[in-house]
Amino acid sequence: MNKPLHICIHGAGGLGSVIGGRLAHFGNQVTLIGRPAHMDAIKARGLHIQGREKLVVKDNLNCLTHPDQVEGQIDYYILLTKHKAMAAALSDAAVLKPRIKTAVSLQNGVGKEELLIAAFGSERVIGGSIMEGGTLLEPGTVLNHVTTPTTAYFGELEGGSSERTETLASIFSAAGLGAQAVDDIMHVLWEKVAQVGGASAWSASTLAGNPELDFGSGLSCIESAQHYVTISKEMLAIYKALGYTPQNFYAPVSFLKQMDAMNFDEAVDFCLEIGKMFSKQKGVRTSMHEDILGKRKTEVDAIILPLLEQAERLNVDAPTVMGAYRVIKTLDAHCT
Repeated sequence: MNKPLHICIHGAGGLGSVIGGRLAHFGNQVTLIGRPAHMDAIKARGLHIQGREKLVVKDNLNCLTHPDQVEGQIDYYILLTKHKAMAAALSDAAVLKPRIKTAVSLQNGVGKEELLIAAFGSERVIGGSIMEGGTLLEPGTVLNHVTTPTTAYFGELEGGSSERTETLASIFSAAGLGAQAVDDIMHVLWEKVAQVGGASAWSASTLAGNPELDFGSGLSCIESAQHYVTISKEMLAIYKALGYTPQNFYAPVSFLKQMDAMNFDEAVDFCLEIGKMFSKQKGVRTSMHEDILGKRKTEVDAIILPLLEQAERLNVDAPTVMGAYRVIKTLDAHCT
């Protein structure tokens, strides 16, 4: 019998707990590093996962508050802190370097891999991307409200898959987190940032003035849909200028291929229909929108700024995205 893999998840909030809980439930040895109240609640009552499947996970979980408490060799170190906390988290995790076999970030944005490489060395780092939904409801309880048939991708940063990326994809899939090892992980990362960046730029800069608005209600009028399409088309132009073709890696919640194929008016009608679909599920918001409402600094510099930097480099016009970025940065200046 193969020895269970040891996965260490640093930044075990909503999403990290969903991933760690499912991996532990299906037989892997999981260490969660998170905030004291959440870790204490899991140790006392187990990790409660609600949403698409109700689970209470007590076995195979070790709940800690700092990397210096981790014991043993680590097969996979997964970083899931917010981007603004990444530097401090990696500094804390330096103590783990000799014991980490493979490190991967499942945070939003691009450029995070370079920070992992600086911390642990290029030979240990692979690329990863995920679209799974995880929200911390209260200490010890998380909501797993979104998934897709393939919710995670892993690949070698220089291209190609390998035994370690295929193994990670396999254990994710076995835990109900559909995953694939891919030859071009950078394609997945840039498509995700174009998709998430478009939705985030629109929602955080457009809907934050009314806390009652969510994704569905926000796309309920033609002007809002027009604004969404304008931002999405600009994002697509940057993404395609990088040499990529939309693939909808996270179908059915990805629809970049459709947006790319439609003219402006067709895309507006399409977005209005998406708004109707999302209106059936209240409270769906991008994480950037949630951060604005919670008066927390956003990940705008990790998600939207890299696209704007590529737009400048490639001479792609993106004035609406730039405007949204400036609005969000203004709101960020008054958050903690």
